[in-house]
Amino acid sequence: MKKICTVCGQGLGSSLIIEMNVNKAIMELGLNSSDFDVSHQNLNSYSKNDDYDLIICGEDLSDMIDEGNGKKIILTNLMDKNELKDKLAKELL
Repeated sequence: MKKICTVCGQGLGSSLIIEMNVNKAIMELGLNSSDFDVSHQNLNSYSKNDDYDLIICGEDLSDMIDEGNGKKIILTNLMDKNELKDKLAKELL
């Protein structure tokens, strides 16, 4: 099972929206959603020690997030579903 974490700055609003968009993109890509554990956190709660396979964040946070052994997807526009889906496809397909 691949662990995916979406991270935003202060609150959990945008990371929750991204999490929902990730789940939708996984289905649209024809992948089995049960193969993925998708969660969201704010920057203060995120820890590379949770051993995520994929971390998704905006450009504003990219320098503050250490992905540990995983990979990081950096979004230019947090609400652009096509950008997210394209970048997920490159990592998951």
